[in-house]
Amino acid sequence: MTGYVYMLASRKGGTIYIGVTNDLGRRIPEHSAGTGSRFTCKYGVRRLVWYEEYFDIRDAIQREKSLKRWSRQWKIDLIERENPEWAELFRGTGW
Repeated sequence: MTGYVYMLASRKGGTIYIGVTNDLGRRIPEHSAGTGSRFTCKYGVRRLVWYEEYFDIRDAIQREKSLKRWSRQWKIDLIERENPEWAELFRGTGW
């Protein structure tokens, strides 16, 4: 089963949330609707700014755990390497 590890942000340089899912096309709209998690709802963290796809969900889970141990600056650097403007990456269905 495939998996995704992803980062959401409230705004450029704002609050960051790291998550993992087997269905990014379902999960991101849940966050946008405020039903994804209490944290994202409370802090308005809804913008998909970074993600990676994995062939095996277990690899995505391991990567999520690793990223959560990273310093905030390392996470920012990772986002900005691929998405320097912190643009919204979610384009709707069709993942």
